[in-house]
Amino acid sequence: MLYYDLVIKNAAIVDLEKGIISKGSIGINSGKISIIINENMVGKDEIDAKGNIVCPGFIDVHGHIDGHLNGAELSVLQGVTTTVGGNCGCGPIDLKSFFREQDEKGFLINQAQFIGHSFSLRGKVGITSPYVAASEKEINQMCQLAEKAFNEGAIGLSFGLEYAPGSSFEEVIALSQVAAKYNKLISIHTRLSAPDDLESLKEAVKISKMTGAAVLVSHFVYQYGTGIMTEALEIVDCARRNGINIWIDSGMYTSFATSIGTSVYDEEHIRKFGWKLKDMLVATGKYKGRKLDDSLYKELRQHHGSETVICFTGVEEEIYEALLKDYAMLSSDADPCTSISVEAGHPQNAGTFPRLFHKMVREKGLISLVEAVRKCTLLPATVLGLKNKGRMCVGADADLVVFNEKLIKDTADFLNRGKPNARPEGIEYVIVNGEIVVEKGNLIKGVLPGKPLPMNEGPK
Repeated sequence: MLYYDLVIKNAAIVDLEKGIISKGSIGINSGKISIIINENMVGKDEIDAKGNIVCPGFIDVHGHIDGHLNGAELSVLQGVTTTVGGNCGCGPIDLKSFFREQDEKGFLINQAQFIGHSFSLRGKVGITSPYVAASEKEINQMCQLAEKAFNEGAIGLSFGLEYAPGSSFEEVIALSQVAAKYNKLISIHTRLSAPDDLESLKEAVKISKMTGAAVLVSHFVYQYGTGIMTEALEIVDCARRNGINIWIDSGMYTSFATSIGTSVYDEEHIRKFGWKLKDMLVATGKYKGRKLDDSLYKELRQHHGSETVICFTGVEEEIYEALLKDYAMLSSDADPCTSISVEAGHPQNAGTFPRLFHKMVREKGLISLVEAVRKCTLLPATVLGLKNKGRMCVGADADLVVFNEKLIKDTADFLNRGKPNARPEGIEYVIVNGEIVVEKGNLIKGVLPGKPLPMNEGPK
């Protein structure tokens, strides 16, 4: 009889390399998958999967958790075992201290981090306005800081160009060349200037072409799900056919959320996109649940710039058009404004990953369950260069999700329609580095097995 720290029995195991689902048991020792076999085993702890799906833990390539436990609660409840922070040009800049602190305190899930340009690096060198370009001196300073971050384990470089519209192409390319030198991934929230702007996407392609760096275009539906998805995907398809190393991530919603004080919600930007204040919902703070009008817009912009506002926009069918691409991976854009106990923020924080399986697999039948799992696990792990994540094989990290494929479903909704922090259905267990963090759909308090993931090697 074989004996292990944790055994998962009676599992329908997703083998992504073979593209099949097979019955078996999984033995885990010291946080690693030790054996996958269709035989009986004994464990110090045991989970009877009861025929449910067991797959690698989900990897969220675009989040804003950045060490905040409250945000990680909703991520892990939907099956996320690894989150990537520092996106959209934000996030901590002293990554050595960040990784050390996270390692000392422990965390719910694993964390990798980008080093951000548009807020973090620009702010560090003293650029206070999003509308001005960096000087030559400031560019050199940012390049040095980026190099330091890469040496400290940043998984890549992130741009939030819509948040810093004054950023010059010169500074973007200079920093991208540093990323390429270190073989680091570049995540880009593109420089949108209008709802039909495809030049912003061509800029992302050009960055990869000029530097040779791999590029991941962020939350693609938020950027191009406004009636131009087909044209946008054709640009990516063409670039990939020509050898450009470009990928996309995207969520399951068309309506985006961001801070009201950012340049995205400038009056001129709102006018260019044709948004209406009545289509914007305050998602955090004292005014949460209210739609904007002129008075509330001015109040928030002047005195509550950090509060989150959701803009209802986009074409729902373009969600599925984007995610059908084999180079598209799922992302949540999750932030820490919502938790189990706080009804605030966007339902993406609690519902993105189960929504993929509910909508695209079960309800619409657009992709297979195995392909859906791939988009959440092996694909992001490969692009990010996480060699022991996203895989169901001996020696891989024991980050696992147990879910009922017939029941998995998001229940979160926008504040004016439901609860943005409502936990999903159908996710039975979540295991991080061999430890059970979610049991029968409930978070186990005080268990913090997540590890920081400083990366000294780049993606493939």
